[in-house]
Amino acid sequence: MCENQTNFENNTSNSSDLFQQMSFLGKNARVAAANLALVSTGIKIAGLKFAAQSIRDSQEIILNANKIDIANARNNKIPEPIIERLFLDNTRIEAMAKGLEDISGLPDPVGSIISSWERPNGLKISRVRVPLGVIGIIYESRPNVTADAGGLCLMSGNAALLRGGSESFFSSCAIVEVMKSAFHSVGLPDNIIQFIPTTDRAAVGIMLTMSDFIDVIIPRGGKSLIQRVANESRIPVIKHLDGICHVYIDSAADLEKACNVTFNAKLRRTSVCGATETLLINQDVVSTHLLPILEVLISGGCEIRGDRMICSCDPRVIPAIEEDWKTEYLDAIISVKVVKDVDEAVHHINHYGSHHTDCIITEDQYVAERFLNNVDSSIVLLNASTQFADGGEFGMGAEIGISTGKLHARGPVGAEQLTSYKYVVRGTGQCRS
Repeated sequence: MCENQTNFENNTSNSSDLFQQMSFLGKNARVAAANLALVSTGIKIAGLKFAAQSIRDSQEIILNANKIDIANARNNKIPEPIIERLFLDNTRIEAMAKGLEDISGLPDPVGSIISSWERPNGLKISRVRVPLGVIGIIYESRPNVTADAGGLCLMSGNAALLRGGSESFFSSCAIVEVMKSAFHSVGLPDNIIQFIPTTDRAAVGIMLTMSDFIDVIIPRGGKSLIQRVANESRIPVIKHLDGICHVYIDSAADLEKACNVTFNAKLRRTSVCGATETLLINQDVVSTHLLPILEVLISGGCEIRGDRMICSCDPRVIPAIEEDWKTEYLDAIISVKVVKDVDEAVHHINHYGSHHTDCIITEDQYVAERFLNNVDSSIVLLNASTQFADGGEFGMGAEIGISTGKLHARGPVGAEQLTSYKYVVRGTGQCRS
């Protein structure tokens, strides 16, 4: 059980009590953020490395907590794709630990000079990275987000206030307690990572109003969560929308690349936000490329939903409806459509996509650049799987999510993206006339 859960819930019998308890957590976070700003890079690195080892050493505790969450999820008839996201094993716990170690090896963004220049009057001006302050993170299902969020916030000098989903409650609690103990052991300030120890949904509503204590909200989850946060938050939001990702097979696509990349983009892990949900294929290569691609997908257990031309090519294809083009399946299902050219593919993606991650398979450099320049998504790829949409794969150590907005941060949100900047101006007595 999460430390202080019983006391928290016993003391929040009504909305007023819950608001007071949430405010208490917020005040702790604000103090922690101020104290963390004084911490050296070396101490932050030590905390991350010790937290990584502590997660390995506490593997049995974390797995036992995860078993409770899995059992509860099955009893509550949670869909299998969500359970797959929720599930932890030795490999995934090692990946969490390795993610923290990767973050510890990144340059400390805090205090780094983005640019500098000197004015004719002798003023020396620098733009310097600074922490955002307190980051509130609301997420569903995936307990590994707990470790990634805590580690990235520490390296970027921010205090983290975490609200995990009810389905991953015990797993997230266990991970937070391990990390808190590790951070304390190396002398980091108290409360730089806090977990809201209740499954009461009202806590989210209160959190979204805590502008006195929280500087930025990052939601990570399904469409309903993102919409609720966007509608209710009084705090700036870095949005992670659903991943309606596309692969476009161009007329100049290499068939082997098209088969391999499409298979990986869809079926490597179907439950991640970078999984491809729609395949677009140029009409000029339907006769040569379509059936081999469908065969590798179907052989891998994937259900195909296609437009009229796709259905006419293979009797195993289920007719697609309008809703399929805007659905994040998070399952072994893909919608397939024939398009006239790259411009129609771009139009389809910009209309139906979620501005997350989209790929083109082609050997034509002109067509490739047309696609990469005109698709309005946070990540665009040439001849590579959409499942590379991941901060770790980008060399960022880890990520809190993929930002699909255009302000402040876009794409994988790592340590550097969790900073802002200020201007430092050095003079020698200049006065403005």
